[in-house]
Amino acid sequence: MVSPDGIGELLRTIRERADRTREQQAKHMTAAGLVCTVENLKRWETEKRLPTPVWRTAIRAVYGLTDEQLDQALDNTRRHRRQQRKGNDDVKRRKLFTLAAATAGFAVLPGIAQAREGIDTGLAGDGAGDLAYLEGAFERHRGGYNGRAPDAVLGEMREDLVLLATVLRRPHPAKDRTDLARTAAGISGLVAIVQHDRGDQADAHRWFATAAKAAQESGDRRMTAWVLGRHAMVGLNYGAPRQAARIAAQARREAGARPSGAAALAAAVNARALAAVGDIPGARRAVDDVRTLAEQLDGPEADDTWFGYPAQKHAVHLSQAYTLLGDTRAAYQAQDEALALTTSPSVMTRALIAMDTAACLRVDGDPGAAAEMAAAVYDRLPAAYRSGLVYSRAQLLHRRLDGAPRQLLRDALA
Repeated sequence: MVSPDGIGELLRTIRERADRTREQQAKHMTAAGLVCTVENLKRWETEKRLPTPVWRTAIRAVYGLTDEQLDQALDNTRRHRRQQRKGNDDVKRRKLFTLAAATAGFAVLPGIAQAREGIDTGLAGDGAGDLAYLEGAFERHRGGYNGRAPDAVLGEMREDLVLLATVLRRPHPAKDRTDLARTAAGISGLVAIVQHDRGDQADAHRWFATAAKAAQESGDRRMTAWVLGRHAMVGLNYGAPRQAARIAAQARREAGARPSGAAALAAAVNARALAAVGDIPGARRAVDDVRTLAEQLDGPEADDTWFGYPAQKHAVHLSQAYTLLGDTRAAYQAQDEALALTTSPSVMTRALIAMDTAACLRVDGDPGAAAEMAAAVYDRLPAAYRSGLVYSRAQLLHRRLDGAPRQLLRDALA
């Protein structure tokens, strides 16, 4: 039940007075700060969840509230919740006492009813709705960027991460705990991917370590393999290919012999890492492995999500593997396939493919064209993409150039 003077009633009333739908209000909130969804507003207005401090600036700006008004509304909601909780507890206890006395025919010993209620709560777990919501959140977030910048994706995930941390601290039955650990692994892995793409290597490693811990607790080896395969990409893309090869090999062992998106990812990253350290025979074998695995995937394993291994992702990995192997003919073919399959407005993917093409031009003996192409690609990037993964790929090419081409690309990256 929404409290009469609480945050839910206040936000809903102001929105209705302004004659706006939740969808319109969500757009105004997004324009004022972090990405806000209709679901955010609905949960706040029904007081199923309270807005966290990160939303305060946007709420004040869009709803025209002062700090004092916002604090008062939140205090009213919290006080109402405490009163409702206390009232419900008292009613439950009175009903239990009455029923027990009528059934047994004698007085109930003090504290027995409360003890049973606590035991029952511990056995039943808490927050089944939150568990279902988090499972849905993982499914929703795993779809990829879809044209959004990494910072925007992290903003959308912020509240779900706070809820996940809260729910993990509660007791749950073994089955629910296993499912929750798997969801925690998936969501943590998605955050790690975004941090990797943003160039925050240290935080990406931390999030992947958390995801691996959760995956191991869940007992889901496929999830563990996916987390490790993605983790290996941090070292691969930021100058530690030997570390990447080691983690990717571990991911392949976890994935087992059965074809899966996780197994294909691990083989693809392993191929790229081995090529980067100069193990040409090993890289070639890994490329053959990933081709074989990719041909056997269908259904969710081949879905175009961060969790699947679709044909487009396969072509992107092959582009980088063949580029590192110096096999420019195969690399150009993979780049053409990747671009043909990249139908979404993926700024980062298109930029990375172009950087691979520039690297191939250098291998083919035209360093000037390589530098010009890389510089042009980087110059056209929106600000949100001018650091992190694309910058790292451009820097790799820069280190392999010399003379005027090297200076041209250095000036573009400055």
